[in-house]
Amino acid sequence: MKRNLIGMLAMLLVACAGHAANKELVDYVNPYIGNISHMLVPTFATVQLPNSLMRIYPTRGDYTTELLDGLPVCVTNHRERSAFRISVTQDYPLKKIVSTTWDNERITPYDYHVEIADNTIDVDLAVSHQSAIYDFTVKDVSKPIYLIFYTDLGSFTETYDPLLGRQMLKRGMYMYLAAEFSEKPETVGYIKNGEILWGGHIGGGPSKEMYFDGRGQERVVLFPAGTKKVSLRYGVSLIDTDQAQANLYREQGEEFDLKKVAQAGRKEWNETLANIQVKGGTEDEKAVMYTSYYRTFERPVCLSEDGRYYSGYDGKVHEDGGTPFYADDWIWDTYRAAHPLRALIQPEKEEAIVESYLRMAEQNGSYWMPTFPEITEDTRRMNSNHGAAMVADALWKGLKVDGKRGFEYSRRAIEEKTLAPWSDGQAGWIDNFYKEHGYIPALREGEEETDPNVHGFEKRQPIAVTLGTAYDEWCLSRIAEFQGDTENQQKYLRLSYNYRNVWNPETKFFHPKDKDGEFLPNFDYRFGGGIGARDAYDENNGWTYRWDVQHNFADLANLMGGRKEMEKNLDRTFAEPMGRGKREFYEQLPDQTGNIGQFTMANEPSLHIPYVYNYAGAPWKTQKRIRQCLKTWFRNDLMGIPGDEDGGGLTSFVVFSSIGFYPVTPGFPVYNIGSPVFSYVKVKLANGKVFRIVAKNCSEENKYIQSAKLNGKEWNKPWISHEDVMNGATLELVMGNHPNKEWGSDDQAAPPSARQL
Repeated sequence: MKRNLIGMLAMLLVACAGHAANKELVDYVNPYIGNISHMLVPTFATVQLPNSLMRIYPTRGDYTTELLDGLPVCVTNHRERSAFRISVTQDYPLKKIVSTTWDNERITPYDYHVEIADNTIDVDLAVSHQSAIYDFTVKDVSKPIYLIFYTDLGSFTETYDPLLGRQMLKRGMYMYLAAEFSEKPETVGYIKNGEILWGGHIGGGPSKEMYFDGRGQERVVLFPAGTKKVSLRYGVSLIDTDQAQANLYREQGEEFDLKKVAQAGRKEWNETLANIQVKGGTEDEKAVMYTSYYRTFERPVCLSEDGRYYSGYDGKVHEDGGTPFYADDWIWDTYRAAHPLRALIQPEKEEAIVESYLRMAEQNGSYWMPTFPEITEDTRRMNSNHGAAMVADALWKGLKVDGKRGFEYSRRAIEEKTLAPWSDGQAGWIDNFYKEHGYIPALREGEEETDPNVHGFEKRQPIAVTLGTAYDEWCLSRIAEFQGDTENQQKYLRLSYNYRNVWNPETKFFHPKDKDGEFLPNFDYRFGGGIGARDAYDENNGWTYRWDVQHNFADLANLMGGRKEMEKNLDRTFAEPMGRGKREFYEQLPDQTGNIGQFTMANEPSLHIPYVYNYAGAPWKTQKRIRQCLKTWFRNDLMGIPGDEDGGGLTSFVVFSSIGFYPVTPGFPVYNIGSPVFSYVKVKLANGKVFRIVAKNCSEENKYIQSAKLNGKEWNKPWISHEDVMNGATLELVMGNHPNKEWGSDDQAAPPSARQL
């Protein structure tokens, strides 16, 4: 019996190992991770091919929402807006949107299955780049099937072969739809007061001009009793309905074949995810890493359609000249790690993205680099002008981008547009003040706002804007230096030290200062600044912005009194209590979730903080903190992301940190070394070479680097260069369960910082 038991256990282990071995990379992606948020907007279970316009997720708040509000057609703005919806029902009378129960849902990056209407209708979906296909299968064939197409600001044609529609995204800009059915409908119509008014044309050619006017238009397509299954396939376009139909036929041909579309999507995702291959770690750790990697392809999306694209920035259709046009990005979130990840692994795509943003600056007539380049326009949210960081980082990493235009459009955005957050106005009073005094002044208690550019809720955010602009000006100096422009390189390098103007040498914090040059009295770095600390910082408090000098940690260490003091201040950041109960804390600072002390894992300005120990001479604490952050806040479950994901803004940190390095300072072609989760990492580079990390003895306990070799030679620095990576280096790490406090701790081993003045 004992022998048989041992044999059975051995067979079970082999079977489990075989199951894991048979998994392909896309099978590690769990779109549900983080679908329930700790506080704010969660992630969405997105079905989408990499950086594609056709982007879909279930029409509900999050996984706990009881009903689906119809079925999606195409999301046109990350986590915010969707063009068109479809309802499928066998119930009568009809509503424009049928809210329905859902069950037995399954989502992958390329297809979707759900049972709706109390398990009486099966819905299957697969996506391509600018088209998709649904299969609807009913249990009860004694009833007819109604498909209801709805747009809240648009219209449809009367005809169904194909059914054509459009939805306004903004005045003069539409998403167009061309839909076809596998079965011939009995009739088509529209809803009025719960009743269907039939009268659609069954036969004859469709007319693009036969649009109904008005808001909230819908079209009902009736399939008679006896119909078991209906397939719906459609293309979308920002150009016109002809192009929508062309996109459909280019991607799906003449067939209604959902499995074929799904198989093509699965293949593309496997090829894309294969740029990063890992061994070791747990199945959950692989799920977290590959799901995070999948999230980084959610934005921006490619708008080119057969070599043309519609730009919401000038309302015109352009030839793309072989360089695809991308939009829908929130640069404040993504410049830190998502853009550097793409620059490393897909540089050609990153080149096209940067070029797209330069075109936007030209097309909108301002020649200002965008900050939130959405599909419709630059919405100018958040603060600062971090497009400069994108350009600088790309140039110094050898990407082919236009540095001359990048410098000029970034400079103009910083100097001609107001620095007031959430505003696209011309420079005003606070901008002139910044140019003269080198900081954004804070309002004193009771002082009224005088600059009309300042948003009523978002406020001046004086420290966040001062620090962010100082970094942007350093990026300008880097662009100028790359081009051999010594004058501008020196000018903007000097301006990059403006953060010193709001440094309080007594408290060792960046402290809001009024227009007379006085620090605000009795200021609380945890809770001062109102909702989201916006009167002083932005979304995060003074403990976070204490470290917001991405380009010059050497100087920040000097301001703090040396590297040892910097290390102590970092320790205190992770240990300092919240100071209030969670309810009170998050009521004021809802973005500052995922706390470890005053450190917040949930918001982008904090992402680099665990790596700052590398500059302070304590790399072993970076190794400890990275593993702590990943283990605590990123998990393979519904609440596995601590805050707003923002389309790769947060999850790109997880990708980099899981494989062992991170781009602390976009604009410097270097990476800080952390603590890889996996014992073997293979990064396939666009130049055909491979960068490898071999972490011997790596495990959950063995998180500390004992020694390192780069290409076989001893390496005692907690950073590596982009050049070494792109040359196909091998970084060998010997890991242990106790820190080697000497490794990488020498003053000369610290990662580079801005040139000292």
